[in-house]
Amino acid sequence: MRVGVVTFPGSLDDRDAQRAIVRAGATAVPLWHGDHDLQGVDAVVLPGGFSYGDYLRPGAIAAIAPIMTEVVVAAGKGLPVLGICNGFQILVESHLLPGGLIRNAHQQFIRRDQKLIVENNQTAWTNQFAQGEEILIPLKNADGGYIANEETLKRIEGEGLVVFRYQDVNPNGSLNDIAGITNEAGNVVGLMPHPEHAVEPGFGPNTAERMRSGLDGLRMFESAVTGFVKANQ
Repeated sequence: MRVGVVTFPGSLDDRDAQRAIVRAGATAVPLWHGDHDLQGVDAVVLPGGFSYGDYLRPGAIAAIAPIMTEVVVAAGKGLPVLGICNGFQILVESHLLPGGLIRNAHQQFIRRDQKLIVENNQTAWTNQFAQGEEILIPLKNADGGYIANEETLKRIEGEGLVVFRYQDVNPNGSLNDIAGITNEAGNVVGLMPHPEHAVEPGFGPNTAERMRSGLDGLRMFESAVTGFVKANQ
C-alpha cells in the first residue's frame, strides 16, 4: 500500500506522518502542495503544522492549493484521506468535512496527552479500534475548537459521524466534546489530536505501564492498511 503525505509551506509533522505510515506496514510517498499529481497513491494524509502561516484562517489557503483539487476529486471517489490537526482544518475548509475550527476557548496554545473515546470504528482509519474504547493521543493546537451550526451538529450526531470525542477534559471548547469526525462514506476522517506521535515505543505519551509507551495512534494507520488488504484480496 502506498500512502501519500502532502507537504505544504509550514507543515511540521509530515515526516512524522511518513514514519507512522512505514511503521504500519505501508510505503510513504511525499506529495507536494503545488503539484496536481497524487502519484497513484492508495490513501492520503494531510499532516499537522501551520500551512501558509495560518493566514486568513488555518487551512484556508491550503484548501485551494493545486494538490487539494486532486485530493477532493479522489476523496469523492472513495480514496481514504486523513487530516490531522492542520490537516483537519484543511478538510473543513475544502468542504470534505462539515463544520469549522476556531481559536481555543481559553485563547492559548495547548499541548497535552489527551484521552479520547472512539465513537465510530467503521471508518477507513478506525477499523482497528473497539467501539467505545478509550485511547490516549497527544494533542497540540491553538485553533482546535470544533464548531457547527445547530442543524449540522444534529446531523453529524444523528448519523454517527463523530469519530472521536474528548474524555475527562475538553481542551479547546469543541462543541459536544468533538475531537474528530468523518464523512458519510467513512473514507475521510479529520481529528485534532496527533496519532502520528503515538506510534513508537519511547516516543509516545506516558501510560500507566511506563513512560512514553503509548502506541494507540499506530492503529489509525494500521486501519488504512487493513482496509486496503481486505479490498484487494
